[in-house]
Amino acid sequence: MPPAGHGRRAVLALAGGALAAPALAQGKFPDRPIRLIVPWPPGGSADAQLRSMAELAARTLGQPVLVENRPGASGTLGAQFLTTQARPDGYTLGQMHMSIIRRPFIVRTPPWDPVADFTHIIGLCGWMYGIVVKADGPIKSWADYLAHARAHPGRLTYATSGIATTNHLAMEEIAAREGIELVHVPYRAANESAVAVASGEVMSVADASSWAPLVEGGQLRVICVWTAERSPRFPDAPTLRELGYDMVITSPYGISGPKGMDPGVVRVLHDAFKAALMDPANAAVRTQFDMPLEYYDTADYRQFIARRADYEQAMARKLNLRID
Repeated sequence: MPPAGHGRRAVLALAGGALAAPALAQGKFPDRPIRLIVPWPPGGSADAQLRSMAELAARTLGQPVLVENRPGASGTLGAQFLTTQARPDGYTLGQMHMSIIRRPFIVRTPPWDPVADFTHIIGLCGWMYGIVVKADGPIKSWADYLAHARAHPGRLTYATSGIATTNHLAMEEIAAREGIELVHVPYRAANESAVAVASGEVMSVADASSWAPLVEGGQLRVICVWTAERSPRFPDAPTLRELGYDMVITSPYGISGPKGMDPGVVRVLHDAFKAALMDPANAAVRTQFDMPLEYYDTADYRQFIARRADYEQAMARKLNLRID
């Protein structure tokens, strides 16, 4: 005969095990469509890459993955929805990117904790950034760029797609290392800034590769790229590492959900999105938009977000960045 209380302890143990079991044990996930929030207008590189992934992942999941565009607020409306309205059931997800990680450190009232207030699922890819000048201008190389900045303090202008973006912070860091004074000219979008350089409104652009068609068309010249290796598309452009900076800047992004998601659900989503990411069809989209692969599994992506949050907080303090 078991000792007194043994049966009660057994029942409690079984109940605890049931509570701890993944939601998958109560029913198949997913059993209805999944919503994936893309916080940019349709037609851009991230939108195209994530739409491709959604279509491919749906085949594995057996349910549609519906892309919902929510542009505005520097790409943070998706994060706002995840932290205030979405349930942590795996049916509402969103793109996680650098502006979401950075925002709590550059506003007066932080809207979320980028580490604790989300369930980070998978890291996907980034962008190819570079510095581009007018093809028929006086600057032909990175050495020329630095020389011009030193000869004309506060006169060399560079465009980006916004204040406190990844590329803006990178240029601030480079300028500080070199002891040069550059003038930042933010535009609403990367393609607008590339056109501004071609028309002579500004002297350079430091942004993702929306400038590529104008380089290939002969209007612009790329003097460096910020990827780990030279771009196959622009093999003559050196990387920042080759120029003496231990910097690789691709602004990688991934997919996250509301905090508190079931680990079993996260595993299913990670595996489906990883298969989609590695599919040749998605690789073709990334190649089209010069998007380097930046895959992180769930555990590594959480660690990446935590490290990046520390970096963004330090940079915000160093540069005294505030947008409100």
